[in-house]
Amino acid sequence: MFVLIPAMAIAGGSGMAIGRRRKDAPAVAKKKRMPLIAANGLMVLLPAAFFLEARASDGNFDGVFIIVQGIELLAGVLNLTMMGLNIRDGSRMAARRKSQA
Repeated sequence: MFVLIPAMAIAGGSGMAIGRRRKDAPAVAKKKRMPLIAANGLMVLLPAAFFLEARASDGNFDGVFIIVQGIELLAGVLNLTMMGLNIRDGSRMAARRKSQA
């Protein structure tokens, strides 16, 4: 976690810096999704991971564990979906740029 989080922040920051001046629809969509992805990761996925690890280490697989795991699963699917949309939009932007050159 201590390597992954800064690496993701650097990747997000560099992407925002590169696309700072772009105003086309895919770039705007990516810029809107990135804060949601980051917030979901930091406010839902990360605390859930630490909570579930602590519960699992204690062997405590009660109803709360199952509920938090379900929330984590939904948040993870949401993040993966938004990241997939960002990949799709990034590919479209790259293809458009190659066709203009």
